[in-house]
Amino acid sequence: MKRNALPFLVSLLLFIPTCFVAAQTSKDQATQQKIAAVIKQLTLEEKIAMLHANGIFGTAGVPRLNIPGLMTDDGPLGVREDVLEGWGSAKLTTDSATYFPNGSALAATWNPALSYDYGRAVGEEARARKKYVMLAPAFNIARTPLNGRTYEYLSEDPYLNAKLAVQSVKGIQSQNIAACVKHYALNNQEIARGSVSVEIDERAMQEIYLPAFKATIIEGNAWTIMSAYNKLRGVYCSENPYLLKTILKEQWGFKGIVISDWGGTHTTVAAANNGLDLEMGSNPPYNTYYFADPLLKAVKEGKVSVATIDEKVGRILWVMYHTTMSENPPAGSINTAAHSKTAYDIATESIVLLKNEKNMLPLNTAKIKSVAVIGDNAIRTNHLGGFGAGVKARYEITPLKGLENKLDKNTTIKFAQGYRAIVKSKENFNAIETSKADPALIAEAAALAKSSELTILFVGANRDYESESRDRPDLSLPFGEQQLIDAVLAANPNTIIVVTAGAPYAINKVKSQSSTIVWNWYNGSENGNALADVLTGKVNPSGKMPFTFPADLKESPAHALNAYPGDSVVTYKEGILVGYRWFDTKKIAPLYPFGYGLSYTNYAYAGLKTDKPSYKTNETITASLTISNTGNYSGKEIVQLYVSKPNSAVARADKELKAFTKVLVNKAGKAEVKLTIPVKDLAYYDTKSSKWIVEPGTYKILVGSSSAQINQTASITVQ
Repeated sequence: MKRNALPFLVSLLLFIPTCFVAAQTSKDQATQQKIAAVIKQLTLEEKIAMLHANGIFGTAGVPRLNIPGLMTDDGPLGVREDVLEGWGSAKLTTDSATYFPNGSALAATWNPALSYDYGRAVGEEARARKKYVMLAPAFNIARTPLNGRTYEYLSEDPYLNAKLAVQSVKGIQSQNIAACVKHYALNNQEIARGSVSVEIDERAMQEIYLPAFKATIIEGNAWTIMSAYNKLRGVYCSENPYLLKTILKEQWGFKGIVISDWGGTHTTVAAANNGLDLEMGSNPPYNTYYFADPLLKAVKEGKVSVATIDEKVGRILWVMYHTTMSENPPAGSINTAAHSKTAYDIATESIVLLKNEKNMLPLNTAKIKSVAVIGDNAIRTNHLGGFGAGVKARYEITPLKGLENKLDKNTTIKFAQGYRAIVKSKENFNAIETSKADPALIAEAAALAKSSELTILFVGANRDYESESRDRPDLSLPFGEQQLIDAVLAANPNTIIVVTAGAPYAINKVKSQSSTIVWNWYNGSENGNALADVLTGKVNPSGKMPFTFPADLKESPAHALNAYPGDSVVTYKEGILVGYRWFDTKKIAPLYPFGYGLSYTNYAYAGLKTDKPSYKTNETITASLTISNTGNYSGKEIVQLYVSKPNSAVARADKELKAFTKVLVNKAGKAEVKLTIPVKDLAYYDTKSSKWIVEPGTYKILVGSSSAQINQTASITVQ
């Protein structure tokens, strides 16, 4: 290279980002000019028609100007089947899709790269099905373990939620499909979700419940957001000016559409003037919706300005120019081998090994001659079920089928159902009746277990039991499963228990009486294959719990403080002490801590250090350490970094997650790990000044394998 070439290359590299920014700005300006030109051509009636549903998932377009309607679709588990008004199946043969693992399963991977892969695959399938707004990801904080939608959401931690949700948004939108992040905000229970008012202090809201939403808007550039059903401080979220205008649109600079949850709009004038852009619902007549004829009337009466209507139409057109009317969009694809692989990868990395006391796992398949597979969850599929998002999967591998696929062909596998998993809605969907223990089925299962060399017992919940629109009554295992567990373990102690569920359960007795426990999820189309590969050791389990399992429900913060479910009002008395923050600060030992999960190998942590002893508020902390694999299997370890502030001037949690990484460590190998934390992320929200403040002084850096298992510590000073 010539000596004078280096300065040229440096200047060229500096010029390229500038060119990109300039080109992007020019494109944005051109889009805004097109939007303004279109708005000038629209009649007031045509504008109003674009602001409300005209079908169960769609809106009206303006054929005169070649403006299409906007078709939305449920998305947390994949692109749902097409439905009719009233939510009955359209009974098509063209609406199948890949079934992806549920939200808490994705969170249990602690793998943002997989979250992006999930989003991209969902985006590809949405485009193939011509669904341009995917109502995903959903990531309300797991405030109570009873929440019926915990399975659909991610975790109890705002940082973990943010890192995963941002990547899901980026993945979906890489296909010119809008992600609709939900539910904004404080939608943390299903009981009375359509009427309850959340009372919460500002610090807790800013530190716990808003960060993931903020990240998806500012870092992920989400194009749409869904307002929650509930009220915040007496005002419905769909017409709450503080949430929708002050925070979302002014502070965060949100450019896209605020979409109401279905039937979640309550007024015309207040909702229109306070930030809602699009009213959705599922029941005709659509011209009677708040944003239909009543909105037209309100504009003509001067209660809502034409400028306000134009802003909403402009936002909708802005999203359309990124989706339905985008230039050179991807082609889309559905039910591909690549999508099945993504579902498989998420499933394998989500499975949590809770106990392996006798080292029964991984299975020595060559030596096992007979296996009893017991439990309804061994044969149940979960792509459909309950109320809410479902996927008409082209296929779903059950655990029994997965074991038949993966175990040695000389191994005899026999099945017994063990229990009936029937869920019936009573007078309304919030009340349910479940089947009880069946003595005949239990006796059959125990006999099979006794006659088999190994038993794999599948218990837990299903998607009829965990469902949108209702919370669970308690944490107990449903369907009389504990009686089945007792009988099977008495018949054959050589039993592996696999719990399938999307939220915490009271498995205290199971933990004490069983040597081997595996936690599975509603794990998508490849569920059975993924689980079998983990049980047989083809894949080393690497999942970690995304929420705390209380030893007793009364020890969980909202329940300990009698702050759930509320009547017309629910007060978040626990403030910032949600999940592990509460258990660690109050020194309460949970059944399983946040971030917990075992492996077939062992990892040793050593040499934690920071790049400097002292930092300014505009700097970034880099912590490094070595992870050694001291066991006999290669595996992935989730290294979790928490920060603690001793002697703080304000009340703080004992520790807070501030960084994590998932690292592959080969057998007998080592991995050098680096974790970074911007010093500004150590701030707390000061309610007096309404500002984020980084408190000077000493901070502890805590690195470990769960919130309760800290293996290395260091200290730094913030100036």
